[in-house]
Amino acid sequence: MQKITTCPWPSNDPLMTAYHDTEWGVSIHDDRKHFEFLVLDAFQAGLSWRTILHRREGFRKAFADFDPEKVARFTPARVEKLLLDPGIIRNRLKIGAMVKNAGAFLEIQREFGSFDTYIWKFTDGGMLINRWTTLKQIPAFTPESDAMSRDLKQRGFSFAGSTICYAYMQAAGMVNDHLLTCFRHREVRLYDEL
Repeated sequence: MQKITTCPWPSNDPLMTAYHDTEWGVSIHDDRKHFEFLVLDAFQAGLSWRTILHRREGFRKAFADFDPEKVARFTPARVEKLLLDPGIIRNRLKIGAMVKNAGAFLEIQREFGSFDTYIWKFTDGGMLINRWTTLKQIPAFTPESDAMSRDLKQRGFSFAGSTICYAYMQAAGMVNDHLLTCFRHREVRLYDEL
């Protein structure tokens, strides 16, 4: 039986492997899912993705199932409560930024009809297909993530630097950064073409 070749970064972590094998790099067009990845990638700043992924359900509960309308209405008292929640990363700046970002997210929805319509303009409406053979080749940011970061910041987003934006682009399937040798490289590309 032939061994399946995959990207090495999930290691032997079952949750990371499941995320890699089913979600990472799959193009999304659902605004709530966009907001979820914006929240999770912002919280990842300075931390490992493993740390965030293992708290994903805690974040889902804490941030109202990633409903931006509800998060935008979080009060200072709700923020204080979240600072006591062991299920998430308890960082006051990041929690406050997510409340602010939720409001900016809703403004973008109002302006463009959906966040999805707005965000995909940074890749001209399609997935960017990379052809990396090693993890060292994968960049931390690109001209597209630079442009996204600048625009999001102008629209009031915090924790939206270019590196965070690129991680978000990877998660949201705006870019295919699976290694060429990984079985998912071809699968996510074909899924995007459907």
